Amino acid sequence: MELLPQGQRNNTHVTFEDQQKINEFSKLIMRKDTIAQELTLQKQEKEYLDDVSLEIELIDEDDPVQYKVGDLFIFMKQSQVAAQLEDDVQCLDHKIQILEDRQGDIDSRLDTLKASLYAKFGDNINLER
Repeated sequence: MELLPQGQRNNTHVTFEDQQKINEFSKLIMRKDTIAQELTLQKQEKEYLDDVSLEIELIDEDDPVQYKVGDLFIFMKQSQVAAQLEDDVQCLDHKIQILEDRQGDIDSRLDTLKASLYAKFGDNINLER
């Protein structure tokens, strides 16, 4: 049974190594999607912290502010909350940088695999979404 349109013939033999490359490509795509979702969440969290930092600056310095730590809220001075928010933003920046680096590494490996597979299979393989 042929899956190609009438008149087209597939003469390319798929080796074990080729199948391994296709499997790796698929795994990398799934990993890239997971990283992209996590990156979106981290960037959104950073935006929230930036907004809160601006609001905290408007509060009187002596007023206690509730700050969420884990699942509970504690009262802290405005200056302490501002410093903690700055630390949290730096931590998120670091996480975002790590995720972007991982995404870049995956993209370069995907490009290498894509070039190799398209070189062998040409139009007989579709690696685009």
